[in-house]
Amino acid sequence: MRKLKNEELNRPTIDEFKAQPKHDVILILDSIRSLNNVGSAFRTSDAFNVKKIYLCGITGQPPHRDIHKTALGATDSVEWEHVKDTKTAVKQLQEEQWTVWAVEQAEGATMLDEFTPATEGKYAFVFGNEVFGVEQDVVDACDGCLEIPQYGTKHSLNISVTIGVVLWHYIISKT
Repeated sequence: MRKLKNEELNRPTIDEFKAQPKHDVILILDSIRSLNNVGSAFRTSDAFNVKKIYLCGITGQPPHRDIHKTALGATDSVEWEHVKDTKTAVKQLQEEQWTVWAVEQAEGATMLDEFTPATEGKYAFVFGNEVFGVEQDVVDACDGCLEIPQYGTKHSLNISVTIGVVLWHYIISKT
């Protein structure tokens, strides 16, 4: 087995990436404190061909050195928009026929391994603040709640890991 060189990966240019069809999935970041986590969300969104990211509340916005450090240029390839209020973004997407799920530990949450998105559905996932999670009023506004099963002593995963796990499961489930 030989490791591939970057030039052998056949990656699209930024213009080619922007022009190609995207998966019907959107990320909503609900007051993410860490700019490194924001950058990671961009990089993971690029990897999974996400349609758009909504940066809400106190979530940092490009351009910023700390976002760039982990995004590695994905802020140029992934479409994004700042919306001051997360609930406003949720309601706007629902009006546009997106199904919006909070990713949070909550009563009645659907475990991610039991979640199968509709083949023709469009989904947005809300990821919450590193300390407080998704705000309760945002959870209440969502169509459902997803939880990643965990088996250790900690109560949560880092948001960047959570985004990767949820997007991977979503993309695999849709194909």
